This record gives sequence, C-alpha cells and structure tokens, in this order.
Amino acid sequence: MSIASASSPTTASVMRNYLHAKDENRPFFMTRAFASDASLKMTLRTAAIAFPPHAHGREAITETLVRTFGQTYENVYTFYLDHPGEQALLEDYACDWFVAMNEKASGRVRIGCGRYDWTFQREPHLATSLVITIETMLDLPADTGPSVFGWITTLPYPWTDAERVVQTAPPIEALAPVMQWLRRGHVTDPLGSTA
Repeated sequence: MSIASASSPTTASVMRNYLHAKDENRPFFMTRAFASDASLKMTLRTAAIAFPPHAHGREAITETLVRTFGQTYENVYTFYLDHPGEQALLEDYACDWFVAMNEKASGRVRIGCGRYDWTFQREPHLATSLVITIETMLDLPADTGPSVFGWITTLPYPWTDAERVVQTAPPIEALAPVMQWLRRGHVTDPLGSTA
C-alpha cells in the first residue's frame, strides 16, 4: 500500500467522487473516479432492480450509473461499510455497501446492499474496474419514506459501519432481509458472538 501526497487523488477520494457522481447526479465527477477505458460489471442476486451486466469505458459507465440511474431515482444515499484509509493508494479494494433511495415516479423506497470490488491504476490514481454485486434490493411503500430517510440522514455519510446501520434502523419489518445480510460477519451481539 502506498500513501498519497495531500494534493493527489487517493483511493478514498476516488470512491467519494464516484458517489458525488452517482448519488448527487453529477456526471462530471466520473472523470475524477474512473479511467477513460474503465470497465463495469454488475452481478444481480435479486430481480428487484435491473442494470445492464457490463459497461465499457467511462462514458458508458456514466450513462448507466449516473444519467440513466438519475432519471429513475432520487434522494440516493450510498454508504461504504469499510474505509480504505484516508491517504491509501490501493491497487484493489473490496467493501460492502448499503443504499437507500426512492423512485421519482412513485415515491416508493428502495433499500439495498451488496459489495463493491474496485481495481485502480496508479497514475493517475483512478478506478480501472468496478464489480458491483447487488445482494438484496427491497421495494417499500412510499409511506415508509419519512421513517427511512429520517434514519438514513442520521448516519455518517458516505462511510459508516454495518453495526450502526442495524442498531439505528426503524422498526419496519420489511427491512429484515437487508438487516440480516448486514449482520453477517459485521454485527456483534451483546454476548460477543457474531450475530
């Protein structure tokens, strides 16, 4: 692992720029996240959301993850559940993620989780490959929005931890599949064993 100088991009800043682009619908940030010839692979373990399985090149990735995505969803909050280190320059990095958003047309709430597998080039430090695995994506009624977004906006963004997500979740029974996935290997019960 290398350490970046204060002014150069780091693994964390590249990951943050990706969320500036995707969550905030700011496509120009993709030039600060992905190399021009980067690749994207989507692995869907749920039928509750649709994405093309591959995109090649920064423009195609931007079209998929920012422009098209932003036409459908708003109030997007994606959380990384692990941090690479503020000054790290990594060749690859894998971490779990958690997302909440709502559909523009219907107001329905989407809650999901999965894994990011990143690969980076050294100079300039940008992503050359991203594999997004979507493990679970819940589709909740619009009337859950106030509870969900009240909860989500109290979490540290964009880096938080699974335990905090689970411990602060509102008592909405439909959240159970995501909470169960987040608990695996991340959340410790009061007796000290992994929940």
